This record gives sequence, C-alpha cells and structure tokens, in this order.
Amino acid sequence: MDTSTGRSKHSNKHNIVVIGASAGGIEPLKQIVSDLPADLPAAVFVVVHIGQVSYLPEILDRAGRLDARVARNGAEFGTGCIYVAPPGLHLLLHDGHMLLRRGPRENLARPAIDPLFRSAALSYGACVIGVLLSGSLADGTAGMRAVKAVGGLAVVQHPRDTLVPAMVESALHYVDVDHCLPAAEIGPLLARLAAEPAGETFAAPPTLRLEAAVAAQEHSTMQDEDRLGELSVFTCPECHGPLWEIEDGDMLRYRCHTGHAFTGDTVMEAQAIEQDEILWSLLRSHQQRAAFARRMAERERMKDRSKLAAELGRRAKDYESDAALIERILETRRAQATDDGSVSAEGKGQESAN
Repeated sequence: MDTSTGRSKHSNKHNIVVIGASAGGIEPLKQIVSDLPADLPAAVFVVVHIGQVSYLPEILDRAGRLDARVARNGAEFGTGCIYVAPPGLHLLLHDGHMLLRRGPRENLARPAIDPLFRSAALSYGACVIGVLLSGSLADGTAGMRAVKAVGGLAVVQHPRDTLVPAMVESALHYVDVDHCLPAAEIGPLLARLAAEPAGETFAAPPTLRLEAAVAAQEHSTMQDEDRLGELSVFTCPECHGPLWEIEDGDMLRYRCHTGHAFTGDTVMEAQAIEQDEILWSLLRSHQQRAAFARRMAERERMKDRSKLAAELGRRAKDYESDAALIERILETRRAQATDDGSVSAEGKGQESAN
C-alpha cells in the first residue's frame, strides 16, 4: 500500500474516491472493490446506510486486493486503501485526515452520503470522484452536486443494474453525471480515472461551506444570518422545528435550525413513517379501550346493572368500529407502498452489511 497521504489539495490526479450506497448497494460495492487494482493511486471512502452493527470493512477487505478498514477519527489516510464510515457517525475529510462526527442526521441517516461528498469537494476539489450506487430516496444527490460544483467527476451505477434505482435516478435527474454504467464496469473506470490528470478546481459556494460546517458540528444551530433559503411552512420530521427551503439549482432541499437535512422525497417518507406510527398508536388505543369497555360491561351485567352494561357495550362497539377503520387505512397504505415499490427509511436503516 502506498502510505502517502491525501494531504495536498493541489494534486493533479483524481486521488480521492467517495462512494455512497444504500438499499441493494452491498453487492455492487463488492463488485467494484474486487475490480480495483492493488496499486490504485487513490484513497477510497465508503458510506453505506447501515444499522447499529456493520461488518462491511471485513467484507470489502475479503472482496478485493485493497486494504479495507473502519475510518478512525483524526487519522491520516493513504492511497491504495478503503475507509468505511462506522455506524452512527458521519465520515468527513479535511487536510489529509478523516473526521468522525455525530452531527445532525441527513436524509434520515447517519452516516449519510452527502456530508462525505461535501467535505471531499471542499478539501480536494477537482481531485474527487463521486460514486453513487443502488439505494432508496435521494441521499447523495446534493453531495454529488457539490462534487461537480468544484470540478470533480460524477459516476453512477446504471439504474437498470440496481436493485433499488431511486438514488441513482435522483442523481441522474439533478446532476450532470459524467459516467453512468453497470457496477461491473465501474471498478476499471475508477482505476483509469485515478491515473488521469484532474481538471481545474472551482471556488466552492458559501452555502456549501456552511452545510459542511453543520455536519462537522462547527455550527450548533442555524442562525438567521446563516440562512440557506427561505423559511417554509413545514416542520422538521426529526425535531419538529421549522424547515428552511433551499433552492439548489432546480432541486428543492430542506434544513431545520438544528441542522437536520432532507430532500423533498425524504420529507415525504418521514411524514409517512410518522403517520404510520400515529395510526398504529391509535389502533392499539382503540383496541384497548374496546377490550376495557367490554370487561367493565361484563362486570356490570354480573351485578345486574343492565343499563350501564348496555351503555358500556355500545362504547365497546364504537371503539371496535374505529379500530376497524384505522386497520383499513393501514392496509390501504401498505398496499400503496407495495405498488410503489418504496423502501421505508426504517427498513433502509436496518439493511445488513452482510
């Protein structure tokens, strides 16, 4: 392994590769890693939406010839190595070092793809290659836009080659992607690009620096003077504070004052999850009230208080009727989710790395 670090921002090669994946992304990631040469003149950084435990570094270490390991806070990094974000922490890059931060979740995830891509873009400009693989929702699109804004390259897995195409389809819609191809062709492409000269690095937009600072916990809250957009009428699905609406080109994004970040489809997904939780809570409540009313009615009948028993029986039927209505609503929502082929954020977050 080449032990030289990625410290210089002025390298003339594409020596920083950042890869993001979510649902269905493990297999294409293994394919890419297996195709990378042992002497790859670049450092590779990986964020996958995972649960509380991850065996991804071990899986990738066995999959190819490069050394794969868990990213460590404050550690320098070198070319010819793969660094994997650990569960529960954003992976950021700065001045040849890796930073791990428990910053606000982005798109319902931590680690999230966008913070890694933004930090890489800020520190390494045109030397960065951003790669997006299979996944649900749209994490990675804003980060890929940041990579392109400073002169880096954008590579996405072809939607027809993915198990869950939403993430790469979002990138293709909002980003001027340089390469769109199957996973089996991405590894050789990265090896070729890493040996080619990088282009000109462009100045990063001020908003990009602010959003990177939020992920790095350098800004504890979003102040009015730091506003990235216009205050909307919507509330944050995470903390229920107000959301700022950000116009990122033709893409709408949202951030709250504590830093939680969302694309539009993630807001809708989070709202759907919250609605399901409310409906399930209501269902349990009505079922319990019906059972309790029937229990009390039985006791009143045993005491020959038929009028009160009948009233409690009517209440129980009303509660059961309400519960049946809520069950029908939940069933309709499940059917719609199946027809849409959607993957809930909860399911995404629990995706196993093995």
